Amino acid sequence: MFYGIIVSLYFFDNKEHKAPHIHARYQDEEVVISIPDGVILSGKLTPAELKLVQAWIEIHKDELMADWQLAANGLEVFKIEPLK
Repeated sequence: MFYGIIVSLYFFDNKEHKAPHIHARYQDEEVVISIPDGVILSGKLTPAELKLVQAWIEIHKDELMADWQLAANGLEVFKIEPLK
């Protein structure tokens, strides 16, 4: 969580969106964003918060990809530093 944005990876969440992705929630909005390229797969987020999440993805892409592999296989993920 950073700046009120909650970022989640879900276990075994590789059925609907086959691509590695995260879920980000801010207030009443939720978006699913591809990890490799930061593209929105579904949902929406306010423009300012979307830019923050995409910047965070870019900074932590390698860690997110490693966590995605763990989560997709039902294994515990590692915490990733929030955006500061």
